[in-house]
Amino acid sequence: MSTQTADHTHIRATNLAAVLGYLRREAPCSRAAIATGTGLNKATVTSIVGDLLERRLVRETQQTQNHVGRPATLLVLDGSAYATIGLEVSARGLTALGCDTAGEQVLRWHRAGPGVDAGPAKTIASLANLARRAVTAVQSSGRQVLGITVGVPGLVNRDGAVVLAAGLGWRDVPMRAELVAAIGRPDIPVTVDNDASLGVLAEHLYGPHAGTGNLIRLTGDTGVGAGIIVDGKPLEGHLGYVGEIGHLRLVPDGPRCGCGRRGCLEALASLPAILARADVTDSDPQLQLEELIRRADAQETAVTQVLAEAGAYLGQGIAALVNILNPEVVLLGGAYALLADHLTPALDKALREATIAPDAGGCTVLASTLPDTATPLGATAQALTPLTRGHLPVR
Repeated sequence: MSTQTADHTHIRATNLAAVLGYLRREAPCSRAAIATGTGLNKATVTSIVGDLLERRLVRETQQTQNHVGRPATLLVLDGSAYATIGLEVSARGLTALGCDTAGEQVLRWHRAGPGVDAGPAKTIASLANLARRAVTAVQSSGRQVLGITVGVPGLVNRDGAVVLAAGLGWRDVPMRAELVAAIGRPDIPVTVDNDASLGVLAEHLYGPHAGTGNLIRLTGDTGVGAGIIVDGKPLEGHLGYVGEIGHLRLVPDGPRCGCGRRGCLEALASLPAILARADVTDSDPQLQLEELIRRADAQETAVTQVLAEAGAYLGQGIAALVNILNPEVVLLGGAYALLADHLTPALDKALREATIAPDAGGCTVLASTLPDTATPLGATAQALTPLTRGHLPVR
């Protein structure tokens, strides 16, 4: 490919991504509005929209009468042809979510197990089975699957290997490679990422705080992790190992963490740590959480004390993030969202005591409105990355 051709291809992809991004934010809208909003000339927009219409990524909808001139045909994203699948691995089980390219949900499944003690091989086999079922369901709706993304609570490298998932007891698991082989669909791209990073992506795109420039989402269902948006972009770091706030050591001689050290935030305030200290013994993860919430709502002293202590530790951990990153909003996700009323009084107190800036630097801590779906929803969005970068699916 010549340099001139490569440059033209890059410019075309950049322009196409700009048009798709504008449609995702502003649809329904006219071709003229897209040209104005993106700064592209009308001929370029007309050409790109024609390509998107042909590939069934966009469709024309009702006309609207402008104040001056002829009625304008409006454009919206078309979800009838393509979809992506997001998967999540957690201590509470496996979740699958399918969304079309217009952002509409086409499937949502959850299954308990295989459980923390099952090990990576059994978990990957179960996950692959769930993925194959999801692919079949999406394809039966007439849509092509553009990609699959999996969220895992731990360090994930650029190759999709899980370097460490302390809450699952995993180390050095080549998850993407093994999952690709187990799914048996080399035509469908598979990626693996950190669950918290995917969760904050969903909040940034779809939640009530969508578009917030500096946003953090904290989760603790398996390990404690933070997904981070800085200046409107996901924080990725040099090798992708960001947000592992769960391994901030708060009590040097504290309880042993799954990473092998003592006194980590994860060992003090993750959901498994809270359940153990509150003496919740049911073997079913969902029933464990329901029992914890029920006992907390009943103001059982032993449980409320455990949650207050966990909230204080979380406040210290969040303070470290606030002192470094100065976020506008920190969202409590997963079980933390469901327990927020019991965690936040002690959390807010500890946060304000430990932050150097007045009024915690203007940071507000709130419960997420996507407690159970943020990670797989963010995974479906990440699986669209080639499309958002202007790489159209093969016809």
